[in-house]
Amino acid sequence: MARKDFDPSTFQPDARPPAQARLFDPGTEGPWRGSVEGIAIGGPVTVLAYGTDTPGAGPRLHVHPYDETFIVLEGRARVFVGETVLEAGAGEVVFGPAGIPHRFENIGPGRLQTIDIHHSPRWIQTDLD
Repeated sequence: MARKDFDPSTFQPDARPPAQARLFDPGTEGPWRGSVEGIAIGGPVTVLAYGTDTPGAGPRLHVHPYDETFIVLEGRARVFVGETVLEAGAGEVVFGPAGIPHRFENIGPGRLQTIDIHHSPRWIQTDLD
């Protein structure tokens, strides 16, 4: 599907240089595989990689002063955002608004692998439990 959402001749390109950083080493063990803060690469978001094979496992309840977007790459997750509980599978995205406590857990079977996008150039978090 071809897209033409804007006229490139009316847009001033960004002067920042391209940048690259390693999010995670595929050989790394444990659920928190890595993170790249946007500030390190000159970007506006921080990216985290999380994965676990254990049903029921996941990050503890926490909150951020900015929005967070969860992308389920593999498996199934139960996501708690405030009073709302959602189930998301591979290929689905869940949005967590700023200031709303949230967490997620692997509901199995198998591995849960996510990419979590923090809408901030730095990872800022307060754990609540």
